[in-house]
Amino acid sequence: MESMPKLDRTAFILRMHQEADALLGQVADAINNAPDGHVIAGSECQVRDLFSVFRKQAYELGLQMRTDAAEAAFPPSEGSRLREEVTE
Repeated sequence: MESMPKLDRTAFILRMHQEADALLGQVADAINNAPDGHVIAGSECQVRDLFSVFRKQAYELGLQMRTDAAEAAFPPSEGSRLREEVTE
């Protein structure tokens, strides 16, 4: 059995790079905007939530890119080609 095609690691990193830059800016803002004397208490939850959203985005993008790679690697089935011809 052939292995499932892999996502393009470099393309994934490039697509997530902009998201990572934005995330790090938001982390810096959360820390800077925390009340004086309460930097940890005033920013920790927000930073944790930001990383949670980033983790989800990264995982979902990776899954989608791997799915796209698999779909691109296999030609459409005979049935789907016939349906395309009928609809044209």
